[in-house]
Amino acid sequence: MRNILLSSAALAVISLGLAASPALAQVKIGVAGPLTGSNAAFGTQLQTGANLAVQDLNAAGGVLGQQITLIPIDDACDPKTAVSAANTLVSDGVVMVDGHFCSASSIPASKVYSDNGVLEISPASTNPKYTDEGSAFTFRTCGRDDQQGKVAAEYIAHHFKGLKIAVLDDNSTYGKGIADQVRLNLGKLGVPIAYNTSYTAGDKDYSALISRLKQAGIQLVYIGGYYSDSGLITREGAAQGFTPQYFSEDAAVTSALWQIAGPSAEGMLMTFPPPAEKGAAAAKAVAELTALKEDPTGYVLYSYATIQIWAEAVTKAHSTQPILVAQTLKADGPWPSVLGPVMFDAKGDVVNAAYAIYKWHDGNYAVYSLTP
Repeated sequence: MRNILLSSAALAVISLGLAASPALAQVKIGVAGPLTGSNAAFGTQLQTGANLAVQDLNAAGGVLGQQITLIPIDDACDPKTAVSAANTLVSDGVVMVDGHFCSASSIPASKVYSDNGVLEISPASTNPKYTDEGSAFTFRTCGRDDQQGKVAAEYIAHHFKGLKIAVLDDNSTYGKGIADQVRLNLGKLGVPIAYNTSYTAGDKDYSALISRLKQAGIQLVYIGGYYSDSGLITREGAAQGFTPQYFSEDAAVTSALWQIAGPSAEGMLMTFPPPAEKGAAAAKAVAELTALKEDPTGYVLYSYATIQIWAEAVTKAHSTQPILVAQTLKADGPWPSVLGPVMFDAKGDVVNAAYAIYKWHDGNYAVYSLTP
């Protein structure tokens, strides 16, 4: 059993929870993400997966004989709003949070959950700092940017030799974090970067940026940032007759990108985990989502798995107490889920997380390559 140091506040919360647990008629959990703002498409994915997971668990009897109540909350992918949302969920008495989406939200929110003894399992926050600087209560069901960035850099090095490369980022915790990993790994592979810059997230005019890329003779553009900006960048590029190979990351894996970019995103490559929706473990959930006319791709199944794995650990621990569930998540496993078997390391990261290369074509994205 690992030794876990807890703050006095966390110990107090745990003690109160232990005393109160026999009287609970329900178990409260939260789902936190951007339900408004430019990244709302991802918040919708998280909520869709969470809603179905709770529905399925409650139909099967809930956890430990208690029904689960899901409390959704909007953080708008904003750090200050995320902290406020985390405090609200703590006040509401949740024992676990499925979220947040943006790393810039998850990292500060995790401090609130840790101080109050609440488990946070993010299905989407990929910045390494989230778990590197996390606590006993901090987990994720997705991979890390130091893994994702390595895959992207290796693919670029192997398949686009000799091209003039630009690496852009939106200067956010997530966007700059993943772009820096691509820069680092390209450097290790001896691949020069012809143009490095940051752009302003939420800008509506990227014409000057495109002009500079054209002037530099750039042939491949890697974008570290969210789909709302990536879509506008590719669209402005097309307007100026600039048609490089675009390469991005998991934040571009949403139909909302094509809604913004249209055909200018044709051929864009992206890193994202292998398609969970194609696996046998996800078949039942995918059928349910299809019947509900919901798209099972993106982070929907990652959100579903977050709650599913938590429920498995609750059953194993014979308790909903966050610290006991956290200890069980790390001590046991692999945990069955719609993603397949999932196992956590000492930091709360997924063991052996994998990435594939996806490609946009004619308004849809699909796996293009399973290896760099």
